[in-house]
Formats: sequence, structure tokens, C-alpha cells
Amino acid sequence: MKCRSGVLWLSFVVLLVSMLSYVLNVSAADTDVAKQPIAKHDGKPADLTQKVKVFILLGQSNMLGLGKITGGEGSLENAVKKKNKYPYLVDEAGKWMVRKDVRNVRVMVGRGGGMQLFNNEWMTVTGRTMGPEFGIGHPLGNAIEAPVMLLKSCIGNRSLGWDLLPPGSKQYEFEGKTYAGYKDSPESWAKGTMPKPIAWYAGKQYDDDTANAKKVLAEFDKYYPGAKGYEIAGFFFWQGEKDCGNAAHASKYEENLVHFIKQLRKDFSAPEARFVLATLGEAKKGSGGNGGKVLDAQLAVDGKTGKYPEFKGNVATVYSNPLSHGGSGNSHYNGNAETYMDIGEAMGRAMVELLTIKK
Repeated sequence: MKCRSGVLWLSFVVLLVSMLSYVLNVSAADTDVAKQPIAKHDGKPADLTQKVKVFILLGQSNMLGLGKITGGEGSLENAVKKKNKYPYLVDEAGKWMVRKDVRNVRVMVGRGGGMQLFNNEWMTVTGRTMGPEFGIGHPLGNAIEAPVMLLKSCIGNRSLGWDLLPPGSKQYEFEGKTYAGYKDSPESWAKGTMPKPIAWYAGKQYDDDTANAKKVLAEFDKYYPGAKGYEIAGFFFWQGEKDCGNAAHASKYEENLVHFIKQLRKDFSAPEARFVLATLGEAKKGSGGNGGKVLDAQLAVDGKTGKYPEFKGNVATVYSNPLSHGGSGNSHYNGNAETYMDIGEAMGRAMVELLTIKK
């Protein structure tokens, strides 16, 4: 009996060690993939025999981009040339790399209300400020054989609970006030009273940003010369600062975010499009207040949580706090380009992971 017990005990130990080794190996593999350097582009042009994979970037000021490109500490120039970070952004001569397989297009509502075009070029570093697009675009361009377009359509100081409220959103009550549903105006009014509309309505920015993106798609050849059609492959979203300043909006953020994801897919006829969002860099897990509510909502929609089964394998949340180099969303992370790059890279990698999951 003793001998048999010893054999059984030894078998149990061997099994336990094997299982532990497997778990450790899987964890190490996952970590290695996450930390694997982004390769430098091989210089080849886009394969225009394939449809362009379009990724639409939405949000507020930090998605728009206020990271410094030139200057000293905190600038992209300093990070690349002095710290030797993000080497894939420069070519062998040390000049900014031009990717002729990834198109970078940025539009925004102009002062007159029409669409204003800011970027329509092959992906390269230009201008004075940047968003997460460089960190997003290079991992996508490396992973996808088809041509890629990043189509950014957004403006700063916009909330999901008011400006970006998606169609179909209903009125609700919060602390004695009625808050606007889609196309209602103003933002809120005393319960039981008649609202007096203002020159803005709930969802106006949603309508403008999606309309401008559709204008680009309607004249696609102007923005991706020689393209043989396109497919909406995914959405990126970085937003939440303004909602943190409004208790009512923060309380409804999760509901609005779920609706936002579904409505975008419907409006662009892209039910299979992946969705990646990033949290605010200053928001820490377990924190309270409005910021904690917004963070919890953003983490909840990640398909891996299981809270929304329909999002499994097609929605991912990037927890940005460990990637932030200081400051807050409202201060635009002090313009630190490394924050924009590191969060962008994480968003790009998350999208690549979603794209590899079988439908």
C-alpha cells in the first residue's frame, strides 16, 4: 500500500509540475509577443490587387493628437534620435520612414461646419503634433498583407454622454434633471420642465465625425490612389476626459459605450469590424469617483471579461496607466510623445490580435 501511495503521489507531483510548466510557458509566450519589437517596414508598396483595410479612429483631443514631434525631452524626435526608441519610424539614413502601404488620412469639422482635410498621405512623421496613429499604423501595416488606411475623424473636448451620443440613445433622469437623448437639446433640464433648445444637440459630433468619414469613403480614390475597393476592418477609440467631469455622463458611460460600438458597426455596415479602445492614462484600477466609473466601464466592454458575450474576440480595451509617462488626459499628457507612441503601439497590437481570432 505504501509503495502504491508513493507511486500515486509521485504521479501527482509530475502532473502538477507539468501543468505549472505549461502555464508558465504560455504566460511567457504571451509576454514575449506583447514585448516583441515592431519590425521596420521593408519598403514595399501596397498590394493594390487587394481591398484596402480601413480603420476609423474616433475620440477627442488625445486621439486628435497633441504629442510633441520636435523639441527636447518628451518629443518624438528626442525619443527616436537620442533614446533610440521606435527605430521603425526612421529609414537607414535616419530620415522619417515613409510607408507606401499604409495611408494616413485625417479630417475634422471646420469652422464653417464642413469637412476640413488635414492629412492625406502615406504614413510618415510630419507636422508639429501627433496622436497614437504611428504606433497603431506600423503594427497593422506589418501584420496585414492588404493595403491599410487609418482614417481619423474627431475633434477635441467632446463627451460620449452628449456630443458623441450615438443614435437611438434615450433620455434619462439623474439627480432631479432630465438628460438628453439623441438629437435632444440642451444637454439637460430640470425634471418636469420644457427644455429650451440651444445651437447644439446630443449626438451632433457623432453625426459630424461619421459623416466626414463617409465622405472620404465615398471618394476613396482621392485618398487611396489606385485602390480596388475597401473594407471597414476596425475602429479605434480614445476618449473619456470630458465625461469624467460630469457625474451623469460618467454614470451612463458603460451603457453609452456598448451602444456606441454597436451603432458604429451598423452605420458603417461593418458588423464584423473589430473595436479597440484605450483608457485614460491617469486612471488606475480600483479608483473611485467619475474617473473610476469611466475606467470600469471601459474595462468592462473588453471581450475577455465575459460581461458582453457578443464582444468576445472582437472588442479589446488597452489599460493605459502603465504606458503613460505622466500628466493626464486633460493636460494631454504634457505633450509627451512617448505616451502617445506606447499607447498607440498597444492599441495596434490589440487590433492585430483581434484580427487573428477566427470569426
